[in-house]
Amino acid sequence: MAKGERIIVALDVNTIEDLESLVDKLRPVVKIFKIGSELFTSCGIEAVDVVRRKGCKPFLDLKYHDIPNTVMKAARAATKQNVYMLTLHTIGGLAMMKKAVKAAREEAARLQTAAPLILGVTILTSLDKKDIQAIGIKGPLDEEVLRLVKLAEKAGLDGVVASAQEILAIRKAVEKDFLIVVPGIRPSWSQKSDQKRVATPKEAMDMGADYLVIGRPITAEEDPQAAAERIIEEIKD
Repeated sequence: MAKGERIIVALDVNTIEDLESLVDKLRPVVKIFKIGSELFTSCGIEAVDVVRRKGCKPFLDLKYHDIPNTVMKAARAATKQNVYMLTLHTIGGLAMMKKAVKAAREEAARLQTAAPLILGVTILTSLDKKDIQAIGIKGPLDEEVLRLVKLAEKAGLDGVVASAQEILAIRKAVEKDFLIVVPGIRPSWSQKSDQKRVATPKEAMDMGADYLVIGRPITAEEDPQAAAERIIEEIKD
C-alpha cells in the first residue's frame, strides 16, 4: 500500500461546497476521506456521493451504538451506499457488532460489491485516564482498550480505531491482518487542539498503524495538499 493511501483526511466541514473544495485540493495525494457527524448531519448521504463521484473512498464515521437490530439495519444501509469504511462503538457489545458484520457482508454479496471495512471504536482519543474514571471505568485505560479490541476481533470486525499509545499492545494481541486506524495524529509542527492521546505520523506508522486519520493539521493549512505531502514524506523516511 502506498504511503498516501494510508492517510485518511477528516472532512470537518458542514457544506457540500467546502467538501468539494477540500477533496479537489487533496485527491491528487489522498484517496480516503472521513465523513463524520457534523458533515453527515448537515449534508446527509450527498456527502458520501460527492466523495465517491470524485474517485475517492468514503469513510462513514458515525460510530453506530444502539440495540443490535438498529445497528444491523444501519450497517446494511451504509453498505448500499458503497462506503469504504464505517465505524461502530465496541462498547455496544458482541451481539451488536456481529449483527452489523453479518448484515454488511450479506448486503454486499447481494449487490455484488465489496463489503465495507467495519471498524470498532475503543476509547476516544479525546479521553484520558481521569476522563474514563469519571464515567465509571475504573481499570487502567490500556487494559480497557485491549478488552474492547479482543471483543471486536471475536465479533469479526476488520479492525479498530485506537490511539497510538495502544498500537504496540494491540499488535501483540490480535491477528496480523487486523487493522489499526489511528486518530489523534499531530505532526510536530501542528497544535494538539482537543486531542490528548496523540502521536506524530511517523511515530504511529513505526509502531504499526495501518491508517492515520488527520484533520486540522491538513485541512486548516493554507495549502492542504502541501501539508498532506509533507506528512507523506515524513512517514516515507
